[in-house]
Amino acid sequence: MENLFFELKEGLIIAFRAIRANKARAVLTTLGIVIGVTSVVLMSTAIKGIDTSFQNGISSLGADVLYIDKWAWFSNVDWWKVRRRKNVTLSEYERFKEMAKLPAAVSPTIWSIETVKFKEQSLENIFVTGTTTDYVRTSNFTFSQGRFFSDVEGKASRYTAVLGSEIAKKLFPRENALEKEIKVGGLNYKVVGILEEQGSFMLGSFNPDNQVYVPIGTVFKHFVNDNARSLAINVRAVNTAAVAETKEEAEGIMRKIRGLKLSEESDFSINQQEGLTQNYNQTVGVIQIAGFFITGLSLFVGAIGIMNIMFVSVKERTKEIGIRKAIGAKRRTIMMQFLLESSVICLMGGLIGLIIAIILSMVVNQFLPTSVQTDAIILAITISLITGIVAGLAPAYTAAKMDPVEALRYE
Repeated sequence: MENLFFELKEGLIIAFRAIRANKARAVLTTLGIVIGVTSVVLMSTAIKGIDTSFQNGISSLGADVLYIDKWAWFSNVDWWKVRRRKNVTLSEYERFKEMAKLPAAVSPTIWSIETVKFKEQSLENIFVTGTTTDYVRTSNFTFSQGRFFSDVEGKASRYTAVLGSEIAKKLFPRENALEKEIKVGGLNYKVVGILEEQGSFMLGSFNPDNQVYVPIGTVFKHFVNDNARSLAINVRAVNTAAVAETKEEAEGIMRKIRGLKLSEESDFSINQQEGLTQNYNQTVGVIQIAGFFITGLSLFVGAIGIMNIMFVSVKERTKEIGIRKAIGAKRRTIMMQFLLESSVICLMGGLIGLIIAIILSMVVNQFLPTSVQTDAIILAITISLITGIVAGLAPAYTAAKMDPVEALRYE
């Protein structure tokens, strides 16, 4: 064991000496590894960040919530066929709420795109969601300040508003938004609540952080004609185990409300968080495959480069190998020396790639969420080490099996 440690120490000293003697060559050799490691770490941090954002986002939707809508979130149904469906109306929601027995809560939602202002601050194309006080029971929202509008405020269609976290930050960068009056589509609304940040990056325009919630009556009164746009009915099951049963009841009630015959297919959709998750997993899966292919290609090119350089190094040091073998160096010692050299070169490339990836992830984080994890760092070091061993194996074996007499004759 003592001899092994001594050989490792000597091998590392010789490896660093050889790299120092050929600095430019070593730097150029590591480029493939640098690119490969940068790619894999950057991809890993981006996917992890997006995944965290997505999970935060869909948690606000709730795994136990159904969304009855004219539109299907993800479906093979022909778009033109879906487009010709009847809108879901407020009267249908009221009948549904009266007839449904299984849900823990039911609420309607309808949206309009409006300009939201406070003094000189103005935000264009903001989703204004009209709903009832029950909406807070069909979501997983929490509040940083204030509350949701009350049942009395909702039924009386009072001009009260709840702001998503990003809306509050942009309209009120240096003051408290609570109890202030904002303009939504030119009308004055009093801010009664501000939501905690949901981090729902993957939900795009439907991100709760970028929405304003108001009583549904005010939306129908000022922004949307009663039948001009379909609303959605949010249905929350009592728990996740009851989702299938609640969905079955919801479909039966909606078919009854619409007078559909047994032979007729449903002219509405019941959407679930599960559909979003499946679509997301498919998309991320494709990105991961593409990323791993690019990474694998970069590492393969880097490994070939290192292997070639190591063969050159073996050729240049043939006489040195002959001398070492002549004075008693074992095959194992010679092989270890060259494996250590290729591994050190790869580890240096891996560390450089890791540093570049972390810097780039900080830049990317300004536009897309990223998350540097410990496993990404371990992955980078492991990949570098394995690449170094694989790339150095053939040159090291060639050096180890050299005949000392022939090696000493080499010029």
